[in-house]
Amino acid sequence: MVALVSEPFWQQGDLIAMSNGMPDVPRLRLPHPVAGSGTAAMIALAAKLTPRIIAVLRGEQPADNEPVGAPST
Repeated sequence: MVALVSEPFWQQGDLIAMSNGMPDVPRLRLPHPVAGSGTAAMIALAAKLTPRIIAVLRGEQPADNEPVGAPST
């Protein structure tokens, strides 16, 4: 699973993941707005994100969020 969260809702995404017992669910940050941006923009965004989603699912790339258990730097 990879959660897609647009920029203004990033903090809420953290809270929702934690409250649902999935604090380490991988999340990718999307530009805002996504909804209402039109078909062409949605197709372009999907084409751009699909390889990254697959790479995150395969563990080949990190998500945009740090795992909760990760040490702070």
